[in-house]
Amino acid sequence: MNPFETAVQFRWGDHDPNFHVRHSVYYDICAQLRTQALGAIGFSLEFFANNRIGPVLFREECAFRREIRFGDTIKVNVAALKLSKDGGRFSFVHEFTRNGELCARLVVDGAFIDTEKRKHTNPPKEALPMMEKIPKAEEFEWT
Repeated sequence: MNPFETAVQFRWGDHDPNFHVRHSVYYDICAQLRTQALGAIGFSLEFFANNRIGPVLFREECAFRREIRFGDTIKVNVAALKLSKDGGRFSFVHEFTRNGELCARLVVDGAFIDTEKRKHTNPPKEALPMMEKIPKAEEFEWT
């Protein structure tokens, strides 16, 4: 199973009174998928705690293309859009698709912080090979 892709069935509670998926649901699904996928390649909560680092987001932005309805099963994936060569900064893109049609695209930009100093830091060198395992988006670039 690809840890960077999942199928999500949308529930009644995911929708607002206009029968649209609530915008926060998209963000929650992406955060869960990112956490699970990165954990599967070594960026686990234990890794973060042991190295006293953690990811922080500077920006989250979602473009909504097609309605998702109650009961729809949607594929959601995550891929790297940008990674800094030192591993300290990143951008990820998530795509929500139904039968190959794009329903939404969510992009996040972030970095790592030292959880004690509360300042930007780079992950330890052993994290760099883990980053190579992250699928790269078509428009991926090293920064």
